[in-house]
Amino acid sequence: MKRTLTSWLPGLARCACLLLLPCLLAPGANAADFPKPREGHWVARDFRFESGETLPELRLAYTTVGDPAGEPVLMLHGTTGSAASLLTPDFAGELFGPGQPLDATKHFIILPDAIGTGASSKPSDGLRTAFPRYNYNDMVAAQYRLLTEHLGIRHLRLVLGNSMGGMQTWIWAQKYPGFMDAATPMTSLPTEMSGRNWMMRRLVIDSIRGDPAWKNGQYTEQPPSLRFASVFFAMGTNGGDQGLFKLAPSREKADAVLDQRLKAPFRGDANDHLYQWEASRDYNPAPGLEKIEAALLAINSADDERNPPALGVLQREIQRVKKGSALLIPASADTVGHGTTARARFWKREFEAWLQAVPRAAR
Repeated sequence: MKRTLTSWLPGLARCACLLLLPCLLAPGANAADFPKPREGHWVARDFRFESGETLPELRLAYTTVGDPAGEPVLMLHGTTGSAASLLTPDFAGELFGPGQPLDATKHFIILPDAIGTGASSKPSDGLRTAFPRYNYNDMVAAQYRLLTEHLGIRHLRLVLGNSMGGMQTWIWAQKYPGFMDAATPMTSLPTEMSGRNWMMRRLVIDSIRGDPAWKNGQYTEQPPSLRFASVFFAMGTNGGDQGLFKLAPSREKADAVLDQRLKAPFRGDANDHLYQWEASRDYNPAPGLEKIEAALLAINSADDERNPPALGVLQREIQRVKKGSALLIPASADTVGHGTTARARFWKREFEAWLQAVPRAAR
């Protein structure tokens, strides 16, 4: 279904629809300044994972932006990232500044480092492969405990996540349906891992495990396969067809781009990456989509390599969400495939209009 924004918004509460943005996306204003981020951490005691494993102390790092008295917003990052990956000029600089959609003078923005990432507890802290085998449900449960037990938050205006964070947003919306007014999962699908998305993840996992230098996780130097597999995955599932062609319209330029990425500083840890990619193994929010009570806007890009709209999955599944809608960003030479939503200028205007129309729950 194709609609203009003006006809789409009034029907938000009554229907689910797919909004295909026309090619009228103007570049946003220059990235704005926003209040200085503040870092914190909290320890969740006796954390029990879905696997049945436990940790007596699970460290959860987080960053906040804005006044704690403002409307709470939870923002969730992608695989191998951290809160810092969302605090960029292209993302936070388009959203958190004065007058922007999530103006930090009016909102209290919370950005956790998921289990296994950033400064939160992870295998490379010392446990290596003895670290519990976590999944996305564990990540969401830890985030919920952080908000309720440590920060004292009882209701969120919005949960918004990108990539892995988008998948976690689908889980949040059905696991805690009354906890938020609105949910925005980006570059993700509300169905189990499948197709190219899982195949490519398996290749990263198997490349590392098959490297003799991995030594069953007991390495003293990072296995060389980690860098190569990570670059390979990124090239195969990110960038967009038109975007990569614009960047590398000849073999010489393509080689130069690839050489630069293969030689760039790389600080990842093999065990951390294994756990992060494997955490998606049992992701599947599809059975619970009817449980979602929040207004939900799924934002994807038409050139997303991991979640291609040609499959029709989002168009089908969004119909099961009571107050669900979807926003599809057209592919162009300026979009970058799976990474497009990290550039908020492509969707912030429509997102802002949608969020303003979402009622606030009675407190």
